[in-house]
Amino acid sequence: MTSIERTAYPRFKRLITAHELHLFFSPSRDELEWAADATDCDKHLLALLLMLMLKSYRRMGCFPALEDVPEMVVDFVRRAVELPEGTLPAYRAERTAKHHRGLVRKQAGVTYDQAKARGIVEQSIRKEAAAKNRPADLINIALEKVVEAGLELPGFSTFDKMASKIRTEVNASICTGIHDRMSAAQRAGLMRLLEDRDSDGTTLFNRLKKPAKGPTWSHFKNLTKRLEWLDELGDTDVWMDGVAAGKVTDFAGEADAADASELRDFVPVKRIALVAALTHKARMRVRDDLATMFCKRVATKIKKAKAELEEIRLAEREIVEALIGNYRTVLKHIDEGGPAQEALAKAAAMTAEVRQTLEGLDEEASVDEVATRLEGRVSPAVLALVKARWCRPAGSARSPARWTASEGSRSSTSRSRRSPPITATSGCCCCTGRSAGTGR
Repeated sequence: MTSIERTAYPRFKRLITAHELHLFFSPSRDELEWAADATDCDKHLLALLLMLMLKSYRRMGCFPALEDVPEMVVDFVRRAVELPEGTLPAYRAERTAKHHRGLVRKQAGVTYDQAKARGIVEQSIRKEAAAKNRPADLINIALEKVVEAGLELPGFSTFDKMASKIRTEVNASICTGIHDRMSAAQRAGLMRLLEDRDSDGTTLFNRLKKPAKGPTWSHFKNLTKRLEWLDELGDTDVWMDGVAAGKVTDFAGEADAADASELRDFVPVKRIALVAALTHKARMRVRDDLATMFCKRVATKIKKAKAELEEIRLAEREIVEALIGNYRTVLKHIDEGGPAQEALAKAAAMTAEVRQTLEGLDEEASVDEVATRLEGRVSPAVLALVKARWCRPAGSARSPARWTASEGSRSSTSRSRRSPPITATSGCCCCTGRSAGTGR
C-alpha cells in the first residue's frame, strides 16, 4: 500500500496553527444558523459544523471520519459556537450522518458520483501508467482530474487499489511487447546471463551493473570490449521501441536492485523484460562512459603535451642565449692580431699624432701654417682642396685650421668603422712620407 504522506491526498496536518484555525474553521453566522435549523442536538450540530467547515473551504474534498478530526479543531469549533465543554461530534444513527452529508454537499455545491469519479481515476491512471511507474505519481494525477471535474473524492484506499491494479496491467502489457520484439536467440542469450559465470565467479548478469573505472588506456580498451559484448546481445533500441524512457529506467532499476537468483523467481516474460531494460541502460551508460573517458584521455594528453612543449621552449631559449653569448665572444676576439686589427691600431696612432701636432693651433690659422706644423707632410692635392673649401661660395667658407681640426677630431672617432679620410695622417697616397713634390 502506498503511504498517504507520499501523495497529495487531502488530510489533516499534524500541527495546525492558530491562524489556520481562524482562517479555515471559523463558522460564519449564516453557517451557524443553517446548521442549527438542520440539527436537534449539540452533538449533531458540532458534527455538521465540522463537516461544513471542511467542505465549504475545500480543505478535504471528501468526508473524513469524525474520529480522524484533530482534537484542536473540535475544541476550536466548539468554543466558536459556545457549546458546552465536553461536547463531542457523534451520530446516533448512520441514516442521520448520511442525511447531513447530503446537506453539506448541497451547501458546498459538490456533486457526489462515485461511479463517475472512479471512471475518471481509472482513465487518468491508465493513461499515465504508460509513462510513469510510481503509484504516488499516478494517484496525484488522478486526484487532480477528479477535483477538476467537481466531484467528491473517493477514499484513499480506492485510489491506491486502482493505481496498483492498473499499473500492474500496463506493466505486464509493456513487458509482453518487449518480449515479443525479441527473437528466440536473443531471449536465450539474455537468460544465459543469469546462468553463465564470469572470470571472477559471478554471473554475467553482474557485468551489466559494473561502473566505469578510471580513464586509463587499459580501462578504455576493456570498456570497448564490453560495448562489443553488449552489442552482440541484440539491438536494444528495437526492443524498447515505443516504451517511455521513464518506464525503461524504472524496469532497469528494478533489475539492478535484484540479483540473478531473485530474477529467476519472476515469470519468464517479466524476467526477460527487466534484463532487457537493464541491458539497454548498460549500453547507453557504456557509450557515455567511453565518450567521457576519451575526453579525459585527450585532456590528459593535451596537458602533458603543453608541459613538454614548455620544457622544450625553455631548453631552446637556454640554447639560444648560450649561442648569442658565444657569438658575442667570437665577434669580440675575431681576427685578433690580423691585418684589420693592425690597420685600426695604425689609424688610431696616426690620428693621435696629428691631434697632438695641431694642438693649440688657432682656428684662424692659414693653410701654410698648418702645413708648416705638419712639416710639409701634406700633398699639394690636399692643400688645393683645403683652399677650395676656404673659398666656398655665399660666404660659407671657414678657416682651414678649423676645418682641419674638426676633420681630425671626426676622423679619430670613426676610424674604427670606415677607412681613414684623405689627410696627412691617413697613410694614403697623399701623405708625404715621400716628397711633397712627387704629386702623388
